[in-house]
Amino acid sequence: MRKPICFGASLLILAAQPAFAGQATAETESASAPASAMGSARLGPERRFTGADLFDLAIASDPQISPDGRRIAYVRRQNDIMTDRAVGSIWLIDTTTGEEIPLGANEGATFAPRWSPDGGRLAYVSTAGGSAQLWVRWMSGGEAVRLTGLPTSPSSLAWSPDGRSIAYTMLVKDDEPSIGSAPKNKPEGAKWAEPLEVHDLLAFKADGEGFLEPGFEKIFVVPATGGSPRQLTFGPYHDTGPLSWSRDGRTLYFSANRKPDWERDPVESEIHALDVASGAVTALTDRNGPDANPLVSPDGSKIAYLGFDDKLRAYENTRIYVMNRDGSGKRSLTANWDYSVDAIQWAADGKSIYAQYDDHGETKVARIGLDGSARTAATGLSGGGLDRPYTGGSFSVSDGGAIAFTGGTGQRPAEVQLARGGSARVLTDLNRSLREVKSLGAVRKITVASSHDGKTIEGWLTLPPGYREGQRVPLILEIHGGPFAAYGGHFSTDNQLYAAAGYAVLSANPRGSTSYGAAFANEIDKAYPGNDYFDLISIVDRAIELGIADPQALFVTGGSGGGVLTSWIVGKTDRFKAAVAQKPVINWTSQALTADGPGFFGPYWLGAEPWEKPDLYWSLSPLSLVGNVKTPTLVIVGAEDYRTPVSESEQYYTALRLRGVPTALIKVPGASHGGIAARPSQSAAKASAILAWFEKYKKGWSPLTTDD
Repeated sequence: MRKPICFGASLLILAAQPAFAGQATAETESASAPASAMGSARLGPERRFTGADLFDLAIASDPQISPDGRRIAYVRRQNDIMTDRAVGSIWLIDTTTGEEIPLGANEGATFAPRWSPDGGRLAYVSTAGGSAQLWVRWMSGGEAVRLTGLPTSPSSLAWSPDGRSIAYTMLVKDDEPSIGSAPKNKPEGAKWAEPLEVHDLLAFKADGEGFLEPGFEKIFVVPATGGSPRQLTFGPYHDTGPLSWSRDGRTLYFSANRKPDWERDPVESEIHALDVASGAVTALTDRNGPDANPLVSPDGSKIAYLGFDDKLRAYENTRIYVMNRDGSGKRSLTANWDYSVDAIQWAADGKSIYAQYDDHGETKVARIGLDGSARTAATGLSGGGLDRPYTGGSFSVSDGGAIAFTGGTGQRPAEVQLARGGSARVLTDLNRSLREVKSLGAVRKITVASSHDGKTIEGWLTLPPGYREGQRVPLILEIHGGPFAAYGGHFSTDNQLYAAAGYAVLSANPRGSTSYGAAFANEIDKAYPGNDYFDLISIVDRAIELGIADPQALFVTGGSGGGVLTSWIVGKTDRFKAAVAQKPVINWTSQALTADGPGFFGPYWLGAEPWEKPDLYWSLSPLSLVGNVKTPTLVIVGAEDYRTPVSESEQYYTALRLRGVPTALIKVPGASHGGIAARPSQSAAKASAILAWFEKYKKGWSPLTTDD
């Protein structure tokens, strides 16, 4: 549970043909070639990875192993060419034979599988019939029953220990706020304008959701065999999951900020105990900082949870805490462990906790003893998305200690894997037909000492398929978002498309990246962008030194935080032939006051509000360097981006245009910040546009000859 507002760990699963496509060479056309697995009768199968191949990709997520370890339910996300979207479906794997069968094939999109305590039933959410509802399937006979008819989607499903009830959270809508009213004399059949749109919350919009519907997330419980749901919590604040039951089934534990000023403190939350019978709510924690993800121990005596002390820094490691069930005896298990924990699960014996974390660009699972000792239980987790090589993934543990997780490589999207006693076995092969035909770029790790202070900076080079040692090729520096996130040796459609076009792609982790400890991440606290620039330039120089990158053919791009650094880099150096700033922040003042985290960016990232330190805001804004820019720079943003609003990209495009720097502005229709790669056609078109832009300026440009 890192800070809740990040630019673009776009965790992410991205219209037409770009304006420059006609000038692209045969190399760049590989990003937008027609469907190619079959190739042609004369030439054979198309071996390059193309934009059309995005429709053939699938990725595994949310693997849930049954208590006895015999079956794994997981969500398969498969891109669908007819709807141009990823569609989720639940599949079951026999862990002994590896046999797979689909669950609820005729029940619409299915997701969020959760086993009953005895493993005899599986709860999940399905859109069969249109809206998302809670379903339960009896595994012995295969019968499935829809339990709810809810107005909004349920989430955070949690079975009661006796298997008789299921708790969940759901948005309960409120009336729209209003100020004044239109005249009352509207004639029958008249077509008047829509009513005034009134907002009265500090954060009234959210990326991926748009303008928020009035209402609050609340906790409900429903009988596991069907019946009327019962609302358990009330009041003007959000009561959020995950949810965890006491062993006697009388109490639910959840996280919320129920303080009067909850709107102005986007980080704060406490663990609360909810009496299921009476609805009484008791706060069990009270420190300044987030406390979340409560999880009751197998014997019911303790509660593990995640959190950190809020020091108003841009980044904090999330730690594991344990307390008695009444809130007493709080202590951290990982106070001396310099990693941030993303998810936890108790071991069946209650003597340790499994924890997911990132370490130098790799996601792992450790087993943390109640004495704080740690040992690695699984490695190679993957699943942070498809478009870029972010860390990520998910896991679950059986009563016997078998770990089901999603894992992959630089040439293979996340599959379901099973670890027993340290060794792991891959259970799925979701993209076999593609892998058997396509030649993908190999991924190689490189390191360098930063020119700023000698700190070790890591990066991963995706090489063109068939790359020969000693061959110099054009290099794309592709910078991650966040900025508190990390790249690793993971599969990336963007990188493979660029590599198929003949480029080496450098995915680096400059200071500010996670998985290297809190001090490394906080190198950019109140100083972003800053010395991360030197880290990125240093690792580009290393790629040149290794004989891979052509120093006369350097290009740069990145999304979100990577868009910030792209626009910062071209304001500092002319070394790159061309640049593409994707969904960047250009002006910190407008960003802080128009983005969907108005209570966060100023206090945590800059240490003040815009009117308190205007000079600081301007000095860290890439717009302050636009007078130096000579690099042709394309700007791309989702048309419905509320995290780094469209106005940020428009400002940069307009400034570059006024200065006579070659530029163009691309908006991805319907796309949010986190969803700019969600639709395969748009993801392919975006990559094609980036390659076309780079190809256009491969030989440079002159203000005396350009027509831009």
